[in-house]
Amino acid sequence: MRRAAPTGRDVGQLLADFGHTLPQRTAAVPDPAEPRLFPRLRSARGPRERGAGWSPGYAPLSQWRMTSDQAPVFWPFIAAPVLPPTGAQMGIDEFSGGSFYADPNGWVLDDEIPVTNPNIFVMGKPGTGKSSCVKLFIIRMLEFGYRALILGDSKDEYEQLCAAFGVKPFAIGPGQSTRVNPLDIGPLGRGWRQLPEQEAKRRAAIIFSRWLVLIRGLVGSQHIGEARVPFSPSDERVVDTMLRELTGYRTGNSTLAEVTIPQLWHGIDEPTDDLVSACRYAGRQQFLDGTRLLRDALSQLVTGHLAGMFDELTNIDIDWAAPIQSLSLKRLATLGDDAVGIGLTCLGAWGRGQREIAAPGDRRIVVRDEMWKQMRLGPEAVKSLDSDLRLSRADGDVQIAVAHKPSDTRAVGAEGSEADRIARDLLHLADTKILLGQDQAVSDELGDLLGLPPMTQELVTGWAMAGKGRALWLVGDRKYKVQSVRHPLEEALTYTNDAVAGTTRELTTSEGVSGGNSRVVGP
Repeated sequence: MRRAAPTGRDVGQLLADFGHTLPQRTAAVPDPAEPRLFPRLRSARGPRERGAGWSPGYAPLSQWRMTSDQAPVFWPFIAAPVLPPTGAQMGIDEFSGGSFYADPNGWVLDDEIPVTNPNIFVMGKPGTGKSSCVKLFIIRMLEFGYRALILGDSKDEYEQLCAAFGVKPFAIGPGQSTRVNPLDIGPLGRGWRQLPEQEAKRRAAIIFSRWLVLIRGLVGSQHIGEARVPFSPSDERVVDTMLRELTGYRTGNSTLAEVTIPQLWHGIDEPTDDLVSACRYAGRQQFLDGTRLLRDALSQLVTGHLAGMFDELTNIDIDWAAPIQSLSLKRLATLGDDAVGIGLTCLGAWGRGQREIAAPGDRRIVVRDEMWKQMRLGPEAVKSLDSDLRLSRADGDVQIAVAHKPSDTRAVGAEGSEADRIARDLLHLADTKILLGQDQAVSDELGDLLGLPPMTQELVTGWAMAGKGRALWLVGDRKYKVQSVRHPLEEALTYTNDAVAGTTRELTTSEGVSGGNSRVVGP
């Protein structure tokens, strides 16, 4: 049977009777068809002509399974976001194929870049180009108004760079006339007579705090057998009271007098009754007994092998308008690593004092070479370096610390000790790390101390070791594979193997004797 057609009203008509009108759906107009690019199809076998056919061959589909850490090896375009083109153009970013620019202070000001301080740690095996990388960065940042201050060139690697800008480094060591007073008051002491009371108190707190950090580090660098000389709260009170007495601040002098380490030692070694009372000792003998280690440690600094270098008033006039200034410690190398470390600690305190007041726009790249020698002096010396790095954000300076490998920061104490924790925290004071080539034995350190996954470790122990100037840049949590590019003139200024090259030239041009016959070795 044929079903009868439905009669009656539909829903739309029913609602219309009650004053409700449903919206009408308009029919979609199809887009006009695009013209065919290839209107004539070809058979997979090719055109039907003599000698024109072909047999298609399809490549087999290869399937791979990998982690996101391994994927960039096959797809190098998957990389960290490209940094803005500001600052020093250091070379080529091998991940993106574009230029790599370094601008630590600019990164701090950019909220999109995970960087909170401009400090830089440079690490690499000797000979991989650490100093060359730092010097290249200095040369190119000079164009942006920066100046460089080398606080302790332990191998005179920056001497040639200084000469290129007409600057002669200041040499510190036995037989040298240069004197640097680590207890220099610095620019904070200028115009003391005219300072308001509150400003004078603020500046005094900064000055005496800087000096206490220095003395704590110097005293802690001395040994009692295998242990370090302790610096107790009572010792700190004695030193602070003596410094305030020597400068005249305690008695309200209108100007602060310059103080040296020998004056501090003599003042504590021959205490006045007022000093004994102010430090809350029952008598002179109790004072002498309680400060014996402190006085002996200070005497070693004054009468030991560093006598005459850091225990007199500063006698050098630094030209702060020059592009670069360097203080050389190469002459201390014959006295041992501890002597170099103490020299670095003294120069660090002196340099910090000189930069506590800087003119607007006066930005410095402060290089601290061989920082591991300072850190091996003990936890107190590490705290001194820690204080220097923490001030970079306030004064706008870029602090660059150079070391060999990440574990250099852990040479201050046993694993898990307070000293070890301080050293680990020190790594976080530099949000930018430049990792040049390292041996495979350092791979575990890269993962443990820097949190690098295995694939990234291989960049440092493999790719970076295969050529000079290759480095993995860690900018916050971003990673950049950078090959530095130098101009021929820059190669001459950043070359650091003069000593090795000179020895090689001597060997290749000298005459040797073999079997009674003289011969020339090499070309």
